[in-house]
Amino acid sequence: QVQLVESGGGLVQPGGSLRLSCAASGSGFSIYAMIWYRQAPGKQRGLVAAITSDGTTNYAPSVKGRFTISRDNAENTVYLQMNSLKPEDTAVYFCNVIVVTSLTKSNYWGQGTQVTVSS
Repeated sequence: QVQLVESGGGLVQPGGSLRLSCAASGSGFSIYAMIWYRQAPGKQRGLVAAITSDGTTNYAPSVKGRFTISRDNAENTVYLQMNSLKPEDTAVYFCNVIVVTSLTKSNYWGQGTQVTVSS
């Protein structure tokens, strides 16, 4: 069983920065991809950023140039560095991890962490 623990959310002023983390725990798996999604009130969940096992990244156009996704393979942790935050970045941010074992591929969701950008 793979479990994800998210942290780093909070309240920040426009133009500020936050760093989210998502740590995967368990055994017998390797990570294929780690993805950040977000969902704002009244809106559908959308992809923010993703990173694959070979280091390839992609970003939503609205965050490109402001957000950076990275990983720490030794700790099975993915980070989302968020700079130049805007009020429209306010949302619950969810970590999604795609894992592979010797037999299966599966994905797991973190519990979500609230990011609020406001004066």
